[in-house]
Amino acid sequence: MLPQIWPAVLTLGWILFAISAGEGVMALVALATEDGHAEEFGVSAAVTAVVAGGCVLTTRGRQFQLRFRDATLLTVVAWIMVPAFAALPLIAEPVNLSLVDAYFEMVSGITTTGATVMVGLDDTAKSVLLWRSFSQWIGGIGIIGFAIVILPFLKIGGMQLFRLEFTERSEKSLPRMRSIAIAVVEIYVTLTAACFVVYWMLGMTPFDALNHAMTTICTAGFSTHDASFAHFDSAALEWAAILFMILGALPFLSLLRMLRGGSLQDRFDTQVTTFVSVVAILVAILALWLFIALDFPADAALTKAAFNVVSIATTTGYASADYVLWGTFAAVWFFALSFMGGCTGSTAGAIKIFRFKVMYAVVRQHVQRSIYPHVVAPIRYGRRVIPDEQAASVGVFVFIYLLAFAGMAIVMAALGMGGETSISIAASTIGNIGPGIGEVIGPAGNFSSLPDAAKIVMCLGMIMGRLEILAVLIMFMPSFYR
Repeated sequence: MLPQIWPAVLTLGWILFAISAGEGVMALVALATEDGHAEEFGVSAAVTAVVAGGCVLTTRGRQFQLRFRDATLLTVVAWIMVPAFAALPLIAEPVNLSLVDAYFEMVSGITTTGATVMVGLDDTAKSVLLWRSFSQWIGGIGIIGFAIVILPFLKIGGMQLFRLEFTERSEKSLPRMRSIAIAVVEIYVTLTAACFVVYWMLGMTPFDALNHAMTTICTAGFSTHDASFAHFDSAALEWAAILFMILGALPFLSLLRMLRGGSLQDRFDTQVTTFVSVVAILVAILALWLFIALDFPADAALTKAAFNVVSIATTTGYASADYVLWGTFAAVWFFALSFMGGCTGSTAGAIKIFRFKVMYAVVRQHVQRSIYPHVVAPIRYGRRVIPDEQAASVGVFVFIYLLAFAGMAIVMAALGMGGETSISIAASTIGNIGPGIGEVIGPAGNFSSLPDAAKIVMCLGMIMGRLEILAVLIMFMPSFYR
């Protein structure tokens, strides 16, 4: 059946009403703090509300249901359109970003990438900083919903394994999907609140704590300071951030299972143990390198290694040090980490641990069959046997992901970026990480110096990476519209 445009228009209208409400709240914040930005937030809220009202009114009286094909269309359109309206307050004076820069900033926010073109964040108005952080927080919950609800039915990258197959019992008065969505939002809000309290208790101001709590749980990485987490110079804060970044990179359905009870084996997703184990090993290796090769004190080596490894592995993108200065060995590790990502069903980007586990199982099966041609060696994920179709979809996703990475790097090189910068931009953009490797876009750098053409291509790359690439590509396939 053809995807219908009207469900997408109606739903987009209500999403824009939410964006308008958020801009209205920021106008009130600007009035309360007297930072001079109330007018642009107020005008932006009015413009967004008018467009939202037009979307809702044009669908009035029409009868339709939102099917999964319609939801796919809506998701792609929303991730393209919403940043445009969220960027309106950044275009006007006194922020005065260009159209491309403002759109880039909000695409980076909504997709929880964390790449920024804004400089002088320490002196930026509180309403603007809060709006940037809020865009990432809202984008994070949208990503979780997309991963849980839509991707499994599109059979993208093996996500059909996560087709809500857990044993919770919803109230009969509530549809199962709705009860799951509400429970996930409750976990998301609770983690954000807990992170805020911990940051505040450990020395952040309430404003910094609120902003960083929002951008930590959604593994996004916008900060209120140009120096990111290095501004606070606090090991206690870094370890708190490590904990909450890891929690944000865990599958939210697994967190829900743990809260709902049952046996430990039923509640614990196998990718969680793999993710934590891999991160711990990488932290140990890098900490040892800093201690031996660069003469870091043992405690500082462990803290800096743990914070920055977890930040890149979870695709959060915070930085507590310029790890580019740690030498080629460290730079290569961080570049490799940009492909890893957290767990499937979380706010993290990149390829994700689940798919690495499936690909490892495929390779292992191939080796076993090469040695013992008649052996029965099913592909397993935890206790599940994975059908060949699902394993193939994981392989297809990984192939297309690497192809998109290579294509992005080639385009960046064609636009005049250096080799190291082009490759790093491609990895950080497709993986929704934020900082890359090198002087230009490294942890101490900024994306403002890139040409507009590169920023536009990066916007497309961030959206594709956030929507698992295939969700965007199928929009260009004629069969999607039959």
